[in-house]
Amino acid sequence: MSTAQTPQPDATAGPPGAAGTPEHPVDRTPETSGAPDTPAAGPAERADPVPWRRRLLVGLVAGLLAWGLAALLSPEDGAARQLGAAALVAVAAVAVQHLVLVPDRAAEERARRAESLLAETAATVRGGLRRYDELQHGLTRHTEDMKQLVETRLVPPPRPAEPEPPAPPLVRIESVSDLAANFAEVLSPGLPILSTFVRLEMRRVIGHLSDLTTLTAECPGENHDWMLTLTRAAEKSICATSTSVDRTFWNSEPASRYLHAQAEAIEQGVPVRRLFLLESARELDDRLLRLCEEQQVLHIEVRVAVLPELPPHLLRGTTNDFIVYDEAVSFEIDQDLRDVNIRTRLIARQDHVHDRMKRFRELWEAGMSLRELEVRVDDEEDGTWMVDRG
Repeated sequence: MSTAQTPQPDATAGPPGAAGTPEHPVDRTPETSGAPDTPAAGPAERADPVPWRRRLLVGLVAGLLAWGLAALLSPEDGAARQLGAAALVAVAAVAVQHLVLVPDRAAEERARRAESLLAETAATVRGGLRRYDELQHGLTRHTEDMKQLVETRLVPPPRPAEPEPPAPPLVRIESVSDLAANFAEVLSPGLPILSTFVRLEMRRVIGHLSDLTTLTAECPGENHDWMLTLTRAAEKSICATSTSVDRTFWNSEPASRYLHAQAEAIEQGVPVRRLFLLESARELDDRLLRLCEEQQVLHIEVRVAVLPELPPHLLRGTTNDFIVYDEAVSFEIDQDLRDVNIRTRLIARQDHVHDRMKRFRELWEAGMSLRELEVRVDDEEDGTWMVDRG
């Protein structure tokens, strides 16, 4: 059997009106708590038509809208200024609601308090912005001071400029001999005979270079150095003829270096074509066939033409040896009546090179390929071909 007990006040409860946690507040009004010592709400609070929570919510929404507008319209002001403007709008919205929507006898006091709170908030925001500007200015100044300190303490000061040595006197060049003598003086190895040798070689080389300004240069005898250097300098093509005078050349040491240079040019993508010109069909033998096969192994395109068997219009041209490099420079060797090479010439005149290339193409088309040469040599050895006996 239960007995009714008189409710006792909670000893652990806080003061009236403060019960509950911040998360779950409890309203102790006379209708719900029944505590006789809870003070009744004043006339102003009973007459308040808008709760404080709604006012704060309206102020918060107004502040967020103000923050968004500030960020959209003035993004360069920075987050601090935008937050300050939003805070002012939020506080103003709450204050306006409090002043307009709560008509009671303490309106003036509350208005005055709202103005004071608004002024304090504005002052606080202005002070915060001022301190932000001061902090930013201080950081900038500190960075500049540190940079100057590093430059003055860690970077060594520039050394005083040393006086420049006097410029060498200008040498007046009046002739090739003077230029060669000046080079020999600079490159002099010390010994008198070597100094003289340097001077003479420089005079020869500079003389050839000077002649090339007229697109023509020549030297006595065979100049294998020119031939090798032009082969290494070629970038587009090498078109060469080889007469009976050169037959002994292919067994020499310069020929080995020449073929090696041409093989390197072919590896670099420069095609090489060689046309052997024969004075008579008697030269169609196994030795010529082996020579052509050796060069074809190096990927040199080879053809052979027997001059007496060519059409009459092709016999009216020159038959001396020439090599055209890049269709721009003609390397030529002249012979005397005893078929001795007496002169080497370089000719870069456009009309002359054009004629040489035209002559080479005509002879190339009329020549025999390596396969045709093999058949012709076999026929010559069997005696089944009409051989020129003249």
